[in-house]
Amino acid sequence: MSTTPSVQPRTAFAPVARVHRVAKRYGTGDAAVHALRGVDLSIGRGEFVAIMGPSGSGKSTLMHLLAGLDTPTAGEVWLGEREIGSLDDTALTLLRRERIGFVFQAFNLVPTLDVIGNVLLPFELRGAKPDREERAAIGALLEELGLADRLGHRPRELSGGQQQRVAIARALASRPQLIVADEPTGNLDSRTGREVLALLAAAASGHGQAIAMVTHDPVAASYADRVVFLADGRLVAEEGRMDAARIARFMLELEVAA
Repeated sequence: MSTTPSVQPRTAFAPVARVHRVAKRYGTGDAAVHALRGVDLSIGRGEFVAIMGPSGSGKSTLMHLLAGLDTPTAGEVWLGEREIGSLDDTALTLLRRERIGFVFQAFNLVPTLDVIGNVLLPFELRGAKPDREERAAIGALLEELGLADRLGHRPRELSGGQQQRVAIARALASRPQLIVADEPTGNLDSRTGREVLALLAAAASGHGQAIAMVTHDPVAASYADRVVFLADGRLVAEEGRMDAARIARFMLELEVAA
């Protein structure tokens, strides 16, 4: 069987986030850089999607568009039933606070807040407080992530793996429509990284969360339901769950061709 994935649009998951014929250009004229060129992608509820590609392939740009951190030059970006690609900065800021969760390589926890303060930060930024049902769900989530006995600890008192668990809890706490994970295991050792990836996979399958993860790591991508490959700003292949060795072979082919 060929190691080369093919483009196979998925329809098993109800769409949560999608881009349609999206393009992103930086600069003008001969100096213009075309980061994305007519990309179509849909991410469904309960689906964990890994986005991969060589350096300069456009994967970070695609993540920024999905997360409302940037706007497209052309095409459409949808979150649920709302087209967000044409929103202004104020509207995008509100949308990110209410409907998107983030997990970063550097954790991005507030050092002066304890665990529960960091987890509840999305509510604070919205000027809201979790209701009884949300508090119960957050308590169960913290228990599930092994943080229930660390609620009063500040980030400096936690291991890297525990800090990333806090970041995952923060991303999940307000039940956003989409979670965007940017190299979430980049600062973790292999064992802790696998634990974090298993937690993200469980968030998709168990909590119905839509997750888009940008990664360069074939092992990380092997935890995803679907792997999407970009090259030169185009979506060149996608396939369902793949083992790490096959992902690595295909990534090498893309690097050689770049």
